[in-house]
Amino acid sequence: MLTSFFYSNIATDTCTLKLTKYNSVRKSFYYYFKDKYDLVAWIFYRSAFDTDVISLEKTAAGLEQMKKEFLFYKRAYEDDSQNALWRYMLDYFTEQYTNRAKEILGVTSLDTQLAFSIRLYCYGGVGMTREWLLNDNITPAKSAVAMMFASMPESLRQIYFSDDDF
Repeated sequence: MLTSFFYSNIATDTCTLKLTKYNSVRKSFYYYFKDKYDLVAWIFYRSAFDTDVISLEKTAAGLEQMKKEFLFYKRAYEDDSQNALWRYMLDYFTEQYTNRAKEILGVTSLDTQLAFSIRLYCYGGVGMTREWLLNDNITPAKSAVAMMFASMPESLRQIYFSDDDF
């Protein structure tokens, strides 16, 4: 049921209507999700799970998938409520880049400046992904990702990429 669930309008409470369509009940929805925003986040996490955040090809494939699911992401990006999807995306990508940096550097925690740089880069990446998705019908996904990687602060690029990558 949940994989075929298309959440058509996150700005209004349509969960009950959609759940009725799939012969479910409200109680079972709340067994799995605390609210409709939790469902939206689950849909995003499920689609982003296989994305290797420092792989040009896999990240570009993720952007292409977002284009295929344009209506979902358009509505998700338009929502700026307390539980907006872009906030989940920011946290997800910050965690992915943080964990990758810890793994590469062989440390259990990052210094404050490095953690700040990762969050700042992810904030910009989520924002530029939004702009690309909603406003850019020309730039291929692979080019957009390459530009994001090239715009990464040097301190991060040295961690994630070799000199041959750029």
